[in-house]
Amino acid sequence: MSATFQQQPAPRLRQLSIALHLALLAAPLLPMAALAQDAPAAPAAPPQDTPATLDTIVVTAQKREQQVQDVPIAISAYSGEFLQATGIDGFEQLGNYVPGLQTQVQSPNNPGFVIRGVTSDSGDAQVAPRVSVFQDGVSISRSRGSVVELFDMQRVEILRGPQGTLFGRGAQIGAVHLIQNKAVNASEGAFRAGFGTYGETYFNGFVNAPLAEDKLYGRLAVFHQQRDGYVDNLAGGDLNGKDTFAVRGSLRLDLGEASGLDLIVNHQKDTPPGTAFRSTGYYTPVRPRIFIAPLPTRGGSTDVFDRTADLNRGDDLGLDRTVTGVSLLGQFWLSDDWSLSTITGWREFDSHEEFDGDGSQLSLIESAEIAEGRQFSQEVRFNFDAGGAFRGFVGGSWFSESGSQQVPIRTDERSLYALLSPVLAPQINQAICVGNGGSWGSAGCNIPTPPLPQVPVLYPLNPDGTPNTGFSLGGLPGLPNPGVPGLPAFFPLNPNHVEQYTNYGEVEAIELFADGTWSVNERLDLTAGLRWTHEKLTSGYQADYAGVPSWFGFVLATPPAFPNILFAPTARINASKSYDSVVGRVVASYKFSDDVNGYASYSRGQRPDVLQVGGGGVEEVPAETVDSFEAGLKGSAADGRLVYDFAAYHYSYTNFQTAVPGTIRPLTSNGGNATAKGLEASLIGRFSDHVSGFLNYGWTHARFDDRDDDGNPQLLAGNQFRLTPENTVAMGLDVRVPFAGGHEFFVRPNYTWRSRVYFEDINNDDYPGIDQDSYGLLNLNLGVTLANGWEVQAWGSNLADEDYLIDAGNSGQQLGLPTYIVGAPRMYGLRVAYRFGGK
Repeated sequence: MSATFQQQPAPRLRQLSIALHLALLAAPLLPMAALAQDAPAAPAAPPQDTPATLDTIVVTAQKREQQVQDVPIAISAYSGEFLQATGIDGFEQLGNYVPGLQTQVQSPNNPGFVIRGVTSDSGDAQVAPRVSVFQDGVSISRSRGSVVELFDMQRVEILRGPQGTLFGRGAQIGAVHLIQNKAVNASEGAFRAGFGTYGETYFNGFVNAPLAEDKLYGRLAVFHQQRDGYVDNLAGGDLNGKDTFAVRGSLRLDLGEASGLDLIVNHQKDTPPGTAFRSTGYYTPVRPRIFIAPLPTRGGSTDVFDRTADLNRGDDLGLDRTVTGVSLLGQFWLSDDWSLSTITGWREFDSHEEFDGDGSQLSLIESAEIAEGRQFSQEVRFNFDAGGAFRGFVGGSWFSESGSQQVPIRTDERSLYALLSPVLAPQINQAICVGNGGSWGSAGCNIPTPPLPQVPVLYPLNPDGTPNTGFSLGGLPGLPNPGVPGLPAFFPLNPNHVEQYTNYGEVEAIELFADGTWSVNERLDLTAGLRWTHEKLTSGYQADYAGVPSWFGFVLATPPAFPNILFAPTARINASKSYDSVVGRVVASYKFSDDVNGYASYSRGQRPDVLQVGGGGVEEVPAETVDSFEAGLKGSAADGRLVYDFAAYHYSYTNFQTAVPGTIRPLTSNGGNATAKGLEASLIGRFSDHVSGFLNYGWTHARFDDRDDDGNPQLLAGNQFRLTPENTVAMGLDVRVPFAGGHEFFVRPNYTWRSRVYFEDINNDDYPGIDQDSYGLLNLNLGVTLANGWEVQAWGSNLADEDYLIDAGNSGQQLGLPTYIVGAPRMYGLRVAYRFGGK
């Protein structure tokens, strides 16, 4: 059932009204994007007619330190203090606060990053990501290893628009850059611990200390969060929970004035319970697609929002993922004008996730994903700044990566036959229904159902009602043989058919880049940059045979997959090819006054070519390119108490790479031409020392064009990009009330809203219901900060308990069984924090 028909406007309007009333009562807005450091716990109050100004954050998006308002890029930057004050620990929360950014995290192993309409969520080892994620300059973009906890952070920078010049291959439409706190010359530490609903336990903290005076410093940070799942699995256990432990160690070695080395080691372990896929209905696999009967849980529920599921294997569902990375960052001054920056990174991830892909108690798609990746990278960059009209950088990098994705699939052929019988044998489908008490033509006769709720699978029945595990297609009384080509008159049905495929990918990339800014005069700056990439791609594929043949392989795959059902067995197939590409940018920025900056830019982004190897051979999918035109205005008003940031953009895509519909293995195809345009606005205000806040709005109109370059109609013509709401709004407050003794009470409500989202690029009548109607989430943090360094905080998320989906369709959709993943319900808890030493 589509979430569209289960969401009602009244609750959303009530939540919006609540948020607006809070804003009116407490004054506007919360420190966001450009806010860097929160004010001290009890600062001296200035006169009431001279409210405090906003502190702007320093970023390094252009490889040099700049105030965020001076960067001619659409960028949102968040300090670690803001992340902690707002309760943002992970990517799934971060996406609610950045215009143009959406984040979807089914599990730590399966995230989706969407910037201005373009999604990067493929786990295929042969396909490069579109949105780059970096951790202190090291790419962590491969989706199965990119989700890391946001703890002990210095800041997060989100750059929207093509960033290939600054961040390299894969940053075709944007980049998320995580800057972690490094070891410093100080003795300090802090921790935050707490508990919450669904049995949550939480802890994060750090300790920093000099190890050798004025030379060597160390820092250790840890994170732990465990929470039971908010979906009860009737087959045992719970689903959609969390269990993460992460640790980070860092060393800083000073090598003279402003030079030094930072060594950072990260390790994260995720073992959450399984993902709650829910199936609420069945679509016939042939056109016109007809929605048939819902598949209820054993409790009789077909409502995905009742937070129960009925997935096989119980506690065996879930994820076991390990991510480890080592980075060495170097900064060396060569002269007064030149410096050298080096970034060395090694990283690996291993994950094994078990899931029930059909979202029901039927044994149709019992699957798993076993993914691994290894990478090494080295960047060398020479930076020039003599304090004159020109500054810039030039450098090169080397990137090496290898990975694989193994997907085993198990199915009960008895259930599979019953599901697909509208294609294989319509007469049998009807006969089974009539034999179970239905009538010809009734709604209940559109799909065979088990005679008793406790029967876990669907299968044909003998006349006496007993299961028929091996039967003749023409063997039921009164039914003609439907004459399905390729099938014998009699064949057995295997209750435990197993097969699997594995794809492999290797990348060797060399890049050279240069970027520079020339100040024509005190007001006008011109920036230009280029990056050349040479990469060698090696792709591989292998499908395995478990030893028991299935006759379904003659009818369910094209070409036939016999003796398997879906993937014809093959030895490993490999293919290699090299590609060259150039991307770049040209930017003009103009300082209208000391407080107002404007910019206009053109840039070209590229998603690398795909060398796709499968059972059908080798296919090259051309590189996806985007031409970006953007203009923006940034500034401050009211003597620095109000900061604003506006951006408008237009993207033109060629060879848009999209998923092929109707295949169990997600394949990439050329979707043709597409266009995206949008507007983004951020307002941040501080009206006194104790009241501040934010308001963000984003509009994204991203559609496939009607025709390709040759004038031919496109398959996806007019469709909205997947996971892309057309409108998003986020607003929040930070209200602080000092009281005797230097203590402070705080209230921080925030509200996020997004419009309708389609979960697939195919968002027409072929798959009705694969969407989520508009919805909003109301969150709150409140507590007290004491003068002695202690803080007590109560938090609540989704306080109105809004029902919403984070995904729909998934692998079950390819067999006519789309599955749904429900979002988190109302949650709340209490945390206690303490900070010592330092400033």
